Amino acid sequence: MRGLLVAGTTSDAGKSLVTAGVCRWLARRGVRVAPFKAQNMSNNSMVCGDGSEIGRAQWVQARAAGVEPEAAMNPVLLKPGSDRRSHVVALGKPFGTLEAGEYATGRAGLAEIAFGAFEDLSARYDVVVCEGAGSPAEINLRGGDYVNMGLARRFGLPVLVVGDIDRGGVLAAMFGTLALLSAEDQALVAGWVVNKFRGDVGLLRPGLDSLEKVTGRPVLGVLPWLDRVWIDSEDALAAAGWRREAPGGGLGVAVVRFPRASNATDVDALAAEPGVTVTLTADPDVVAAADVVVLPGSRATVADLTWLRARGLDTAVTARAAAGRPVLGICGGYQMLTESIVDDVESGAGAVAGLGLLPGRVTFAAEKVLARPAGTWRGHPVDAYEIHHGSVTATAAGESFLDGRRAGAVWGTMWHGAFENDAFRRAWLTEAAAQAGATWTPAPDAPGFGELREEMLDKLADAVDEHLDTALLLRLVDRGAPAGLPFVPPGAP
Repeated sequence: MRGLLVAGTTSDAGKSLVTAGVCRWLARRGVRVAPFKAQNMSNNSMVCGDGSEIGRAQWVQARAAGVEPEAAMNPVLLKPGSDRRSHVVALGKPFGTLEAGEYATGRAGLAEIAFGAFEDLSARYDVVVCEGAGSPAEINLRGGDYVNMGLARRFGLPVLVVGDIDRGGVLAAMFGTLALLSAEDQALVAGWVVNKFRGDVGLLRPGLDSLEKVTGRPVLGVLPWLDRVWIDSEDALAAAGWRREAPGGGLGVAVVRFPRASNATDVDALAAEPGVTVTLTADPDVVAAADVVVLPGSRATVADLTWLRARGLDTAVTARAAAGRPVLGICGGYQMLTESIVDDVESGAGAVAGLGLLPGRVTFAAEKVLARPAGTWRGHPVDAYEIHHGSVTATAAGESFLDGRRAGAVWGTMWHGAFENDAFRRAWLTEAAAQAGATWTPAPDAPGFGELREEMLDKLADAVDEHLDTALLLRLVDRGAPAGLPFVPPGAP
């Protein structure tokens, strides 16, 4: 099996970015490559063409590889519904729940599902580039691990460890990661990649030389800080606060930071528009002052609605609606804007009053809706996706908006991904800006969202090609970790 595992010293070290870059770089060379993440913990997901659900990052990595995203690329997806419980998606479909106490010991069945998916991809692709999760040095979880060294050991995969130098302490983190692994695990750790570096690499070279000497592993290269490069984030809005200048006035969009926000990547496309600034917030004053407010999706709609009320955000949102200033709800956010919610499934709370700003009643069902709807708005085509247990039954009041409703300046839809459609996004933002009294208008020559994503993926592949030892990278993919890599004490206890 030809493959590679991209691990990290920490969460958010850049594993997703490096994996995407390597996939695009290999695809450019004519290699049929697939991304893989055995287990992902994220509330940001995507519906594939066959109706299966996978983590958003793996969907983008498949786009980087130029192949169709599928469930095997992320066979286990954990979607946290609370601090102690995650909803499990296995091979793209709901599979049950996983309690916090079961995380280290109750995943043997999920491991076999993941291993089977890896074998399936390996039989159909030339190379499988795997992304790890968190850090391989989380030795408290090593016994049940199947996404980091457990996966590497099962299939003999060479491991590259990525470290984020922007956090500080990257050399110590790399050495410590290796030194906490058993001798058998260390034998597969084949090299290091420093990520997000700013400045003169020459100043870093003595440290890299020392790291190579004390670990016996090469540094494949130092990837620079890449401005305006984002990946569809696993945990939060990656583009928050990203400002792109445009002629004329700007447009400020405040996105409510729910504790269990889901698919907040919906507003990445808004942040990509020149002159639009997107900010995540839990501050009622920011919500009151923004031109546009978005209530994004939620993995715990009733709990997040309770949180909204406890912080006084409901009052700010209601005041905006009364003043005719735009509010947009997407999926769970739309559900909160309706008149009532009946939830005996997700929260077990039963009947709960909504904010009453849009006509309709929400009912939660045990069966999850996974779909790829398409439609139009004001003549603009819209392709989207749906992931939800709660469905809205809307009354005839108000204006139709995609599958949802609009009443005055309040808009609601169950469709995720709608704003990735360029013409629709710009038309809706133009109308919302007018409601807000803002002078923003779309930049006539601005690139489309899909074009921006492709530019990002190409930029990542360019960085791999320019800054990594690609000859060594190919040798690792083709031959695995070299024999005789030294053990670094003390090893796993």
